[in-house]
Amino acid sequence: MVTYQQAKEATIEDLYKVEGKAEIVNGKVVLMPPTGDEPGRAGFEVAVHLRQHAKETGMGRAYSDNVGFTVNLPNRKSLSPDAAYYIGQSAGMKFLEGSPVFAVEVRSENDYGQAAERQMAEKRADYFAAGTLVVWDVDLLSEDVVKSYHAGDPETPTIFRRGEIADAEPAVPGWRMPVDDLFS
Repeated sequence: MVTYQQAKEATIEDLYKVEGKAEIVNGKVVLMPPTGDEPGRAGFEVAVHLRQHAKETGMGRAYSDNVGFTVNLPNRKSLSPDAAYYIGQSAGMKFLEGSPVFAVEVRSENDYGQAAERQMAEKRADYFAAGTLVVWDVDLLSEDVVKSYHAGDPETPTIFRRGEIADAEPAVPGWRMPVDDLFS
């Protein structure tokens, strides 16, 4: 992640002017580099499965990468997950207001090491503080492919591996996805 240099505290209006994926963290616009092939496909696959569920149930909406969600936390004004499920109002051409009920963060090649782990834990805490119920940490290089964190117990993830069926309960009731589909 690269911090965009600005003289004043960044606003959502500033974020609309940024080209590419970015979030506002600690008053600064933080640019996020594009992801690679496999992480991009994995995030999209989750969004496709969520979209099908939304169509079947008539509830919620699925989003793929690079959609902005505005939040009002002391240290963060926006989130941009790799995939998400949202039950709030449509925002037309603007960013969505509030956090998704379910957010997915897919690790890219630079999302490893102590600093990355700390940043990911901080971002999960921000998701939960903003109202997200479930956050997936998807690691395509690990046996523990999906670590599903829940707002009620944010330190103890449910682990899903290849060959298993993952869920996002209670955020997306009844939705299931084969972990193997993340590798399609």
